Amino acid sequence: MFVYTLENPEVKATFQPLGAELSSFIQKSSGIEYIWQGDPEFWGRKAPVLFPIVGRLKEDQYCYKGKTYSMTQHGFARNQIFTLEEKTDTSLTFLLTSNNQTREMYPFEFELRIRYTLTQNVLAVQYQVTNPADAPLYFSIGGHPGFNVPLTDKEVFEDYYLHYSPQKSRTRIPLQGAFIDPAKKTLGQTNSDIDLTREWFKQDALIYETRGRHSFKICTDEHDHSVKVTTLNMPYVGIWSPYPKEAPFVCIEPWCGIADAVDSSGELTEKLGINHLPPHASFHCEYDITIR
Repeated sequence: MFVYTLENPEVKATFQPLGAELSSFIQKSSGIEYIWQGDPEFWGRKAPVLFPIVGRLKEDQYCYKGKTYSMTQHGFARNQIFTLEEKTDTSLTFLLTSNNQTREMYPFEFELRIRYTLTQNVLAVQYQVTNPADAPLYFSIGGHPGFNVPLTDKEVFEDYYLHYSPQKSRTRIPLQGAFIDPAKKTLGQTNSDIDLTREWFKQDALIYETRGRHSFKICTDEHDHSVKVTTLNMPYVGIWSPYPKEAPFVCIEPWCGIADAVDSSGELTEKLGINHLPPHASFHCEYDITIR
């Protein structure tokens, strides 16, 4: 499949029309590839866009205006071909609009734009959802970038740790199977660095509430290379690596939305974390990936 690139003297980023997915982010001086390259043995994707849901629905279904619709985990955008709407020397803007296939799963008109902007060693990922209809639009959206851990063949997974900024406790929402359990929220000890271990992911993803500005950085004391995800007003971040498989990657996932709760009613308008967009309005959110 044809790919698009953004490049400067420091880094090169590659994108594919399928899902408007970031498929590579390379530091030129070291040759290090920071993005997980997708292996079905562990996880076949790289950095999918999650829309119009994040996570899983109970029984993979939801109700809207008395009708039941089926949709699998993380929605359909990652399986749709986006068009390249605009290209500049430093940015690419991809567009997906509602079509007959999406309407079978999701009875809303929408325009989804994903803009990638490259500045030195920072890739900004901007999401814009526009409601072109005269009726309200309900949706969730998020990112799911996977990062190689270790970054070179001289280290192992356990040589890395996660650095949080600001260093303070954050509310953690546990999972019960594939669904969140808000009644069992706790304070996650994110006020200091945490060593990466496989056991950390025994209960699946770690999910934090993250309103405001937050940064999550994967780094090691073995060298100066690292990758950092910075969010602004994306209310949740998930951190995930498959367990018990010893997968050589970690995902840092900024979300405007979340999986169904264990006691979810199944009504889309009542879904925890759902975004409500009035007619002819637009929604924006973004996060940055910084490599060094």
